[in-house]
Amino acid sequence: MSTVLEDLSAQCGELLEGKGWTVATAESCTGGWIAQCLTSISGSSAWFETGLVTYSNEAKQRLLQVPASLLNGLGAPGAVSEEVVRAMAEGALFAASSNISVATSGVAGPTGGSTEKPVGTVWLGWALRGEHYQDLRVDAKLFHFDGDRESVRKQAVIESIRGLIELLQRA
Repeated sequence: MSTVLEDLSAQCGELLEGKGWTVATAESCTGGWIAQCLTSISGSSAWFETGLVTYSNEAKQRLLQVPASLLNGLGAPGAVSEEVVRAMAEGALFAASSNISVATSGVAGPTGGSTEKPVGTVWLGWALRGEHYQDLRVDAKLFHFDGDRESVRKQAVIESIRGLIELLQRA
């Protein structure tokens, strides 16, 4: 693992441990890479709860409760969208009973891109449970990464963990 990923993962773990919180991941285009980075940190069992790789639309619906209406049919925003990544982050939070979660959905390439969603288009989402179980804060951000498949995925992992750190620091 690169030094950047190692440092970010360790910082994220320290913040989670300091708060006594756990994290869950819901990954599509990153394929479990965020979970792998976070769990590579010794002691992560104290703060890493669950990692879900929901690559297919069916898995997003079944495991994260993403509404089919967001994924299929005329007018649906599709898997690579703000609506879906927000639903994924929220679904991971509740599936794992964690305090915070991160979700990814994107087009890593080299195939699969379109005019509307070219290769490198990635949506990241984060959900934070409030003081009361039903109180949620859900954020999402669109990125356009350059490079090959590996590079797009790595940049998505870096930004996902950075987003977790920023949210933890503000919480």
